[in-house]
Amino acid sequence: MTTILSDQFSLVNIWINELRNINIQQNRLRFRRNMERIGEIAAFEISKHLAHHTTEITTPLDKISVEELTVQPVITTILRAGVPLFQGILNYFDGADCGFVAAYRKHDANDYFSIQQDYLTCPNIDGRPLIVADPMLATGASLVEALKDLLNHGKPSQLHIVAAIASRQGIDTIEKAYPNAKIWIGAVDENLTSKGYITPGLGDAGDLSYGEKLQR
Repeated sequence: MTTILSDQFSLVNIWINELRNINIQQNRLRFRRNMERIGEIAAFEISKHLAHHTTEITTPLDKISVEELTVQPVITTILRAGVPLFQGILNYFDGADCGFVAAYRKHDANDYFSIQQDYLTCPNIDGRPLIVADPMLATGASLVEALKDLLNHGKPSQLHIVAAIASRQGIDTIEKAYPNAKIWIGAVDENLTSKGYITPGLGDAGDLSYGEKLQR
């Protein structure tokens, strides 16, 4: 199931517009904060689908029965571009455990690329909701590789994918590989370039968040 957060006009549309706008996105703080905001909205929407139970708390005046999360989720991201989106999700699920994947596109002389994954750390996810933040879901190849390794750490009760912008091809790739996943997208762009970049997209989310990276 895929939910596009900007289908109904809201502040999400404004934040995505600013992420795309070359005259605004050069403000790194604002770029990162807009990514966080999309993560926060996604977290709020995801929370509606998580298991909860009734418990009792005490106020200064009385006791009251309330609903609480049954289990905290595990939130993960692919370094480094995913960190601001991940932080937005963590802002709302502030009791969650976290995992991290270090992966990148390795280009050859003809600019074809393979996915190089160097490092992964993740707590046990068995029986817990797993939320994966990937700001730009382009071909979906790097996310599929990350999920293969993440799912070696247990069988999650739910799988949620959060992206700021996705291509239609990327969504199709994830839906085919993980048909039970719930996918939360800020906006969808129909096209990819010949090099596998989303267009019109927004550019390189990692560079715009933290500065131009050194080429490998």
